[in-house]
Formats: sequence, structure tokens, C-alpha cells
Amino acid sequence: MKTPGLTAFCLLATMLSAVMPVTASPVCQSTVYLSFDTGSQSQAQFIAQTLRKYGVKATFFLANEKTVNGDYSLDQTWAAYWKTLVGDGHAFGTHTFDHVYVSRDLPNGGIEMKSQFGAQAGKKIAWTAQQYCDELRRTGQRFTQLTGAKLDPYWRAPGGKLSANLLKAGEACGYQHVGWSPAGFSGDELPSEKWSNPVLLKRALDGLKDGDIFMAHLGIWSRKNAWAPENLEPLIVGLQKKGFCFATLREHPNYALKNK
Repeated sequence: MKTPGLTAFCLLATMLSAVMPVTASPVCQSTVYLSFDTGSQSQAQFIAQTLRKYGVKATFFLANEKTVNGDYSLDQTWAAYWKTLVGDGHAFGTHTFDHVYVSRDLPNGGIEMKSQFGAQAGKKIAWTAQQYCDELRRTGQRFTQLTGAKLDPYWRAPGGKLSANLLKAGEACGYQHVGWSPAGFSGDELPSEKWSNPVLLKRALDGLKDGDIFMAHLGIWSRKNAWAPENLEPLIVGLQKKGFCFATLREHPNYALKNK
């Protein structure tokens, strides 16, 4: 049988618990910037759901790549996916429309390129700086058609491969190139037989530091054991326990000014 004093104490405790957090929010000592490039899209939904679960904001770099569904990542069939990510508050950059790799620089500012997708797939193409700029902007135009939103002024060359002429062309077009930190290479493109997910996870947790940019894909065709289902959640939780928070490149000190 409860005493009147005990009953009053329990009532007061219940009222206080309704307005006070049970535990204090973790202090943000460092920041990591997660980024994801398009790919086979096999892990796209899982990645979006996991980021949403933990309230993590990331930056996505988009190209029109063939997916495991048999369509392409910037087809109308993916509109709802990209719209949802826009609503979740993520940032977005261009990864070239046809996932075009640079081969070498040409005279007079030209660039030799090789597309992975599109009408010129597998062929070497000689482009001017303006043609490369147009390629970067194609992604933004399609993204706006699909979502009504605009891309941020960020660009990531496929494979992270650059040349002097390519870098000049992108910057002249108004884009900042964004690579990734050495410890930020997820390794999700590496063969899982040689680079297991636990090894890749440990490398990231041990190596990432304040300000680092982390890079993974929304799915890789060649890796037998996909990186994301096993590693993404432990990566987020592990970094949070170490005092890390997450933000988009809009908040990165090296890139934030371009969005003001």
C-alpha cells in the first residue's frame, strides 16, 4: 500500500520526466561529412532509411547510372526516391550525367573523356571545357525535373580522377570539386574476398578525424558482400560514441561559402 508521501513523490517524478530528457544529448566534438555516389543503387533504400533512422545528413553525387532494377538512377522511376532525400535535408552534387571519366588533357584546354553510359559509352571523346560544363549541368537539369530542387555547386569526377584542364573546366562552370579523405575511402569497390567488411569498418573508425569527407556508393556491382548493410549503421554509431556528429558539405568549412 502506497503512502501519501510516496504517491506525491512518484507523481512529481512522472511530471518532471515528461519535460526533462532522460539523458543529455551527446556533445559534438568533431564532424564527419558522409557522401554517397550513385552506382547500381542496390543499397539505395537501405542507406536512405539508415540515415533517416539516425537523423544523419549526407551529400549525394548523382550520375545517370544503370541500376539493379534495369533502369537508370535519374529515370523518372527514381523521382520519389530523390524527392524523399531532398525532404530529409541532404545535399546534392553532380557526378557527370553519363559517369564520364577523364583520360588525358588535350591542347588548347581540351579534354579526352570516356563515358560509362549514354550514347557514347565506351568511346573516347574529345571535349572542350564548355562541353564538359554542359555535361555537369545535365545532371542538375534532370535533378530539377525530378524533384523541383536544385543541385548544390559541388562536383565529383568519377573515380575522383582529375586533370588540370578538367579541374579548370569544372571551376569555370561554377562547381567546386569534392574528393574524399584518405581515411574516408569506404572500400566498397574493393573485392570483399580480400577486404572484408569488418576490416573496412575498423579502418574507418580508427582513421577518420574532424573535417574528413567519407565516400561510399549506393551500390556496387562487383563486390560480393555489399558494404552498406553490414557497415553503415556500426559506422554511424561507432563515430557517435567517439563524439562525432555528421553534416552535409553545406556546413563544411572548405565548401560552405559557395552556398551563401
